[in-house]
Amino acid sequence: MSTKVADHVLQRLREWGVTVVFSYPGDGINGLLAAWGRAENQPRFVQSRHEEMAAFEAVGYAKFSGRLGVCAATSGPGAIHLLNGLYDAKLDHVPVLAIVGQTARTAMGGSYQQEVDLHTLFKDVASDFVETVTVPEQLPNVLDRAIRTAYARRAPTAVIIPGDVQELDYAAPTHDFKMVPSSLDRSAWTALPSQESLERAAEILNSGHRVAVLIGQGARGARAEVERIAGLLGAGVAKALLGKDALSDELPYVTGAIGLLGTRPSYELMRDCDTLLTIGSSFPYSQFLPDYGKARAVQIDIDPHMVGMRYPYEVNLVGDARATLQRLIPMLDKDRDREWYDTVCANVARWRQVMERRAELSADPINPEYVTHVLDPLLPGNAIITSDSGSAANWYARHLTMRNGMRGSLSGTLATMGCGVPYAIGAKFAHPDRPVIALVGDGAMQMNGMAELITAAKYQDRWEDPRLVVGILNNHDLNQVTWEMRAMEGSPSFLPSQEIPDVQYAAFARSLGLTGIRVEKPGDVESGWRAGLDADGPAVIEFLTDPAVPPVPPHATWEQLESTAAAVLKGDADRGAMVRQGLKAKVQEFLPGREKKR
Repeated sequence: MSTKVADHVLQRLREWGVTVVFSYPGDGINGLLAAWGRAENQPRFVQSRHEEMAAFEAVGYAKFSGRLGVCAATSGPGAIHLLNGLYDAKLDHVPVLAIVGQTARTAMGGSYQQEVDLHTLFKDVASDFVETVTVPEQLPNVLDRAIRTAYARRAPTAVIIPGDVQELDYAAPTHDFKMVPSSLDRSAWTALPSQESLERAAEILNSGHRVAVLIGQGARGARAEVERIAGLLGAGVAKALLGKDALSDELPYVTGAIGLLGTRPSYELMRDCDTLLTIGSSFPYSQFLPDYGKARAVQIDIDPHMVGMRYPYEVNLVGDARATLQRLIPMLDKDRDREWYDTVCANVARWRQVMERRAELSADPINPEYVTHVLDPLLPGNAIITSDSGSAANWYARHLTMRNGMRGSLSGTLATMGCGVPYAIGAKFAHPDRPVIALVGDGAMQMNGMAELITAAKYQDRWEDPRLVVGILNNHDLNQVTWEMRAMEGSPSFLPSQEIPDVQYAAFARSLGLTGIRVEKPGDVESGWRAGLDADGPAVIEFLTDPAVPPVPPHATWEQLESTAAAVLKGDADRGAMVRQGLKAKVQEFLPGREKKR
């Protein structure tokens, strides 16, 4: 039997080390589906419930494995459905390849069924590389280049293959005019800044007395070097949310997340520093960085297109974080006044007490901060944690302690709802021997998380460690937007948009043969988490939480507090509970420290 174009696509993916492709079938990729049958499902076809979920699963796989995530979709609507997940990959700088079907070449331009201008559709999200294969000889170069570009640019790329091309006999490019050969090798490389720029950066850092370090996901491979440079500089280290797992939160000088979902010590670190070193982060909210002119600043980033645009940095070191820090560290002074370091550590210790007190506040029926706070010490040392967007991300950012060996991520830049469960499934295929925990709001579960529980049920027997625990904060409210309306607009909760139905998530999980637990009282929170973590397969723990517990930002201004009060005066449907919880939560920051419970 001759080798078809579709057969060669799968062969080439295997040669690149691709072991799994997330997809949903459709006739626009019938040729590929037939090839999968001939290839005995290698690489493995993982069937999601929706193409958007396939893209999210590819993103989760890539985030937690460091390898290429691959998704496939049919023409027309299937291709369109991929977009949100691919934009998530683009904005969070994740290597993902989308293989997409297209109507037959003979019908293109004829307003045929499911004919969509896919080049126009993908030209923004896959701007680094998008190409259509029209003849077999074109295939190896297009596919190799798409994969190589996805890795090099840490971005989504797209290869479009019309249905009739998939079924053509494969022919390799020949040694002729206008033929483009290709090769598989992707040798490792390291970018390094110049010696002169390293010396200028060292001068700035050595002159600082109150140094702040901000790290992102680009610092993940430089953990030891970040610890070393923080020690030499006597610096506090704040983390962008995508870099939450880049450094252990157990270190006394690590201030935690920065930004609207961040911590008070991170806010104080940026407010009071005189020098800023940013490593592997493109954190976009400059209002959370030092005031312009107040701090001298140095940036390290491997991408020359991403440097110098978040803060007026004096030196932009373009290079790999680990290799750059290894060359920079010997240039730094070793004698430092420890007063700044001691202040940072004291602020961190105090914040941890504040968060413990906030978690212990009573609520009706359960404080969502308590749910996450209780989970923290129960997390296995090799756990992978995903968070969806919404108020759940606040508690993920502030209450979960990332320890060495743990991984965690969310939709950092796109901040899209609906990524938590598919990320977790992608993580399970990347690391089938590790437990995965997803922290998700009820809005995200209703959007698409419930359907993807079917995917988890379908594939649970493929995972060496079958634990995939989905913790749902069920408060019948699209809570983050509700609080943004109160704080930013001074508007009461608009129930037609914000109130969502009470769904029996645990019962739905049980209907799929999964573990399902509904927790209605604070006293049952710990036992609920333990039951999920002890289950012999995927588990859903549904916590009934109080929507009136506010995600108070670390820098809350009087203006925002007044806006919230204005919402109450205008008749917010939840005004009584909201005021009580808001005041109780904020006052914890001003209480004197207390001895930690034994």
